[in-house]
Amino acid sequence: MKKILIVRFSSIGDIVLTTPVVRCIKATYPDVTIHYLTKIVYTSILENNPYIDKVIGMEKEIDTLLPELKAEQYDFVVDLHHNLRTKRLKLALQRKSATFPKLNFQKFILTKLKVNLMPDIHIVDRYFKAVKKIGVENDGKGLDFFIAKKDQVNTKDFHLPENYVAFAIGAQFCTKRMPVESIIEMVSKINETVVLLGGAGDMKAGKKISNYCKNVIDLTGQINLNQSASILQQAKKVISHDTGLMHIAAAFQKPIISIWGNTVPELGMYPYLPEKKSNYSIYEVLDLKCRPCSKIGYQACPKGHFNCMIKQDLNAIAKEVNA
Repeated sequence: MKKILIVRFSSIGDIVLTTPVVRCIKATYPDVTIHYLTKIVYTSILENNPYIDKVIGMEKEIDTLLPELKAEQYDFVVDLHHNLRTKRLKLALQRKSATFPKLNFQKFILTKLKVNLMPDIHIVDRYFKAVKKIGVENDGKGLDFFIAKKDQVNTKDFHLPENYVAFAIGAQFCTKRMPVESIIEMVSKINETVVLLGGAGDMKAGKKISNYCKNVIDLTGQINLNQSASILQQAKKVISHDTGLMHIAAAFQKPIISIWGNTVPELGMYPYLPEKKSNYSIYEVLDLKCRPCSKIGYQACPKGHFNCMIKQDLNAIAKEVNA
């Protein structure tokens, strides 16, 4: 086998969770050329990965890339996204392929009927099921994230202390984020300096939190993703919602305190730390009949009460951070 195409279009966490597959393909076939197809907005996640020879960014529709992809003459396609676009891609390329089991039916049953038919394995292990047919096995070394030298942050430039806690306050959907008032109450109980990370959309929340909490340094919207990763890498501990930065923190094997709202770990995307399984904690409000309400999230609680976040045990979370 000379050339393999790996496909995962989005999002940050999902792409980071594919990195063990990339590494293990390269270990199994040291001379293989690996190309990775993703949306152009996510290419920076992979550009520094030494196991990937070329990252291909998709701007709009897959059709515009088909001539380029056909010309590559891939020997094998690894589909780690599994949707209509990847089906069209595989049909157009006419190459041998493997596709991971997405389990949409089981997810539907879990979110709509609250009956858990999901296998008790991490999504990374489901990704590996796709490449088992070409003899690739999981090496158990966890996730990868590589930061270019230009994005490696000197914490002194942001006046960060030697020991700090990073808090990824963002998430794509509102129902995966703690209310700002809850964050303020929790952070005020933490003894260490707390560094807030997030995108431009989190700046309003970050400013409000930093105004109320004197132990906070707010970097939301000020640094790029790879620089945020560098801040995570140097943190003492990481607090995170169910979001991409949580998985980047797992790639650095950081102690993670994860806070879950409308989504649940049973969907298979909890922190992946096979070598340090005791290195993360999950905080969730159990015994809510409405949870999980979605495999992704909403911009507002469908029930209007938002109990999955409102009822989080803030004292317990702060106590673990301080431990």
